[in-house]
This record gives sequence, C-alpha cells and structure tokens, in this order.
Amino acid sequence: MINSQSLMVAMPEIEVAVVGLVSLVAAAACGARVTRHIGLLAIAAFALAGGTLFCPERLSHLLNGAMPVFAFGTQFVDDGFARFVKAIILAASSLSILLSWSAFEKDGDARPEYPVLILFATLGMMLMVSASDLLALYVGLELQSLSLYVLAAFKRDDARSSEAGLKYFVLGALSSGILLYGISLLYGFAGTTDFVSLAFSLRDQAHAHPGIVVGMVFVCAALAFKVSGVPFHMWAPDVYEGAPTPVTAFFASAPKLAALALLTRFLLEPMSGLTAQWHQVIVFISIASMLWGAFAGLAQTNVKRLLAYSSITTIGYLLVGLVVGGKSGVQAILIYFTIYALNTLGAFAVLLCLRRGGKAVEAITDFSGLSKTNPVIALAMTVLMFSLAGVPPLAGFFGKYFMFLAAVKAGLLPLAIIGVLSSVVAAFYYLRIIKVMYFDELVGALDPLPDWGVKAVLGLSSLAMIGITLAPSPLIEGALKAARGLLG
Repeated sequence: MINSQSLMVAMPEIEVAVVGLVSLVAAAACGARVTRHIGLLAIAAFALAGGTLFCPERLSHLLNGAMPVFAFGTQFVDDGFARFVKAIILAASSLSILLSWSAFEKDGDARPEYPVLILFATLGMMLMVSASDLLALYVGLELQSLSLYVLAAFKRDDARSSEAGLKYFVLGALSSGILLYGISLLYGFAGTTDFVSLAFSLRDQAHAHPGIVVGMVFVCAALAFKVSGVPFHMWAPDVYEGAPTPVTAFFASAPKLAALALLTRFLLEPMSGLTAQWHQVIVFISIASMLWGAFAGLAQTNVKRLLAYSSITTIGYLLVGLVVGGKSGVQAILIYFTIYALNTLGAFAVLLCLRRGGKAVEAITDFSGLSKTNPVIALAMTVLMFSLAGVPPLAGFFGKYFMFLAAVKAGLLPLAIIGVLSSVVAAFYYLRIIKVMYFDELVGALDPLPDWGVKAVLGLSSLAMIGITLAPSPLIEGALKAARGLLG
C-alpha cells in the first residue's frame, strides 16, 4: 500500500530514479556532448539522495530514525544499517563517475550511457539494501545486475571488454536462476516471502524442513557469487581485468557492499532461527576465500587481476564478521568495508594516472621507478597498499583488528588465526608493488597526469585513510549505531 510514510521512506530512491530517467532521455536526445553534464547531474543526484537519507525532517516522520520503519507493506525497510550502507554506496558511485571522465575521453569511449547506467545500478543497490521481502530483494538485485553486465562490456570495440561482459552475463544469469530457485523453495515450504514473517515462522527451529535449508543454501550461493566468494569467484579475475578500469573500480566497491549488506540482512533477520544450518556454509566460503585469494594473488602480474584476488580475500575476512554475528560482527563488517572501498578506489585512481604512449598500463612492472618520476603518486600508492595489507597504524589495520577481535571474543579462534595467516601471505603482493616503485629501475617515461577527476579521487581516498587513522572514532561509532539499527 502506497501512503505518505512509504513515499518518505523511499524518497532517496525516488530522487535517484527520477534523475536516472531524465538523464536517459537527455543522453538519447543530445548524445556524447552531454557526457560530463550527465555525470555531474548524477553526482548531484547522489549528493541529494545522501542528504535526504539523513535529513532531520525526513527522520522526524520515521520515528527519528531510532527504529526500523517499513514501506509498501513490509517490502521495504529504513533503518540505521540501511542508511549507513547507502551513504557508502552513494559516495563510491560518485567517485566512480569522477574516475571515468579522463580515461574514457582519452580512449574515445566517453558516452553518456556510463553515468546513466551507474545511476540505475546505484538505484538497484539501494533497493537491495532496504529489501525486506524476497521478491523486493530479487527486483533490486536484477536492476543492479543488468546495469553491471552492460558496464563490463562498455568498450564495445575492445575484445577483452566484450569477453568480460559476456562472461559476467552468462555466469550472472546462472546465479539469478539459482537465486530464484532458492526463493521458490523458501516460499513453497515457509508459505511467505516476507522477512518478518519468515523470521517468525523459522524462529528456534533446531530441525527445520530440509526444503527450507536447501532454499536458504541456494540463496546464499547466489549472493556469494555477487560478492565473489570462493567457490563462486570464477568470474572476478577475468571481469576485473577485461572491464574498463573505471568500471572495475566501481565493481570492487559499491556492488560488493550492496550484496554483502543484503546477505547480512538475509541471514541475520529471516534466517536467524537457522543459524546452525548456515554457519557452516559461511565458514567454508570464508576460509576458502581467504586462502585462495591470498595464495592465488601471489602469481599475478596484472594489477587489476591482483586487486580481484585481493577482493576475494577481503570477502573472506568480511564473512568472518557475518559468522560472528551480533552487533560486534556487523560493526566489524561495516568498518572493514568502508576502509576497503576507499583503499580500492584510491588504488584504481593511481592505475588511471599511469599511461605510457597514450595507452593505459596495468602490469606490476609498469610501476617500476615510479617514485623517481611521480613521488606524490608513489607515496599515495604506498599509503594505500600498506593500508590494504593491514600495517599499523594505518586505517586498514583497524578494519582487520576489529574483525579478528570480534572473532576471538566469539570463540572463533581458528577462524581468526586463518585470517591473520592469510593476511600475512597477501601482504606480499601489496609490498611487491611498493618494492617495484621504489627500488626498480624506471622502464620508460609516463604520460602527463590526467585531469582533476582522477586526482580528486586519489586525494580524497588518501586523505580519508589518513583521517581514519588519526580519528577512527566517528567511523567506529557510526558502524556500531548502524549495527544496532539492524539488530536492535
């Protein structure tokens, strides 16, 4: 049922949707000459939606944001967890648009479809984060996925980009089928698709019906594909390498957070009564992701593929927080991913800064001697790599500290030990990039740095890392407040 409260709850999504439709018409009518204008319009829409999320007037209509508020029956929910995650998604989407301008213009691929697709992908992610019904979950997920399939193949004349888009589409369609089958099983055996009703009917079920357990496993498998958790990770290295670098940066940040937030809500709300059944599935995916991402990354020579395996390892760490559960586990997930998203966007910004002979460079050896020609860029990359490795006192250390501390306090010491060991292994490929920049000989002159968009993303990411290092309290307290919003 649509009423004023439902419209107030969904106002940020409505704003993004309206701007998306207007941008679509403008792009069709005006063509490539309005690419930057539509990009700026999209960033303004994200800023407006972010402001609306935390607008005091809006929150005053929603119990001051203290309690979850449902819309459209119980299909859509607004709570502290959703607001926190949406804010990070909107920020990451804005930075991804800034990253794209210089790269696409230099390659002759600047088209207004890019910001339009980012708008609709972001709308899908916002719907996913607030989904409180299995069907609403599917609609949001598919709106995001359809946009991402096109983005992966955005360079239509590039064979690698087309291959990345095709691989992602075929495997993504398979995961969508798995998700729908899982939803159908849950509906068939539980009689509802609503999260609240599912939680009520499945509470304290030590011996749940096998059909419900199988349906839950299918949904978890489909969402594990979206976050590239092992063994559903096979698409990530090829898609990361083949997709345009600004698109890869987007893939590594906002969509992963949206899918992880959806998985967290799904398991800790409607499936909370089946914790014993899903724990073992998530523990396996977590351990496999940490180990495979760490060891497989050692053999990589392409920076984009390396960051793909880094993202797989990161998902393993984040799933540790999901296994822990409770407020401490959710808080650790939000802290870690916020820091990781900033780190990753900064690393891709560095990659977009480096061109030689008019062509983008992606090999680790292309970073050779960077400290001699671009010491500021090399320093920024060093800070970001040390942070990704979890070297204290940088921000990445705080993310891993809170994650593994929560695991130890929850009695999951073996999981924490595996996480620490895999983190040590993964540190090698981060440190290798730093070694190449400072100790290897320069292999050739690099082109002048790109325009202000890429520089702004790199500067903001580096400053954010330093800011979180010096003053982590706002992030820690905000994540705890968001965790309380989800779990009460």
